[in-house]
Formats: sequence, C-alpha cells, structure tokens
Amino acid sequence: MTPISPVVPGFKVREVVYAKDQPEYIPLPAWRGDDGMIVTRWQLTWRERLRILWSGNLWLTLLTFNQPLQPVMLNASCPLDGRALMNLDEFGVDPG
Repeated sequence: MTPISPVVPGFKVREVVYAKDQPEYIPLPAWRGDDGMIVTRWQLTWRERLRILWSGNLWLTLLTFNQPLQPVMLNASCPLDGRALMNLDEFGVDPG
C-alpha cells in the first residue's frame, strides 16, 4: 500500500504532509480538518487487492509509543464525500 495524493480526488483540499522531512518514515499526505479529523488515501497493489478479496481481512498497525490509543476508522470510500457536499467551505474543500 502506498499513501497517495490528492487525498480527495475531484476537489482541491488543503493537504498537509506528515513525516515530510523524516527519512525513517514514508511521507503521508493528509487532509486535516479543523475538528482534528485526519483523512489519508492509500493505493493498493493488485496483489494486495486480491489478498483482501480472497481473505476478507485487512490489518491496521498503529505505533502508540505506549500512549493511549486514538480512535481510528477504515473506510472503502472517502469519508469526506457527504460532508464536503453539504458545506464545502466549512471543511476546507474547494470544488474547483
């Protein structure tokens, strides 16, 4: 899997890049909302797609560094779609 940009295809959104200057990590393009919501988008290889299709499993690994776990959510579609269509300006989305 590879993190990809644009995070929200079809919309110009303000993106940030986490770990941009940290060679030990892969740079992670993300949309960051004013409410603290972070959204990223990932491209799967054909092998990964087939593996998920066949097994029905997807694993999530988080590095908490022994701190409390933050809530996470995996999606198969963009979680901003409904929100962005309701109020584009509020969520930092420009439809052009």
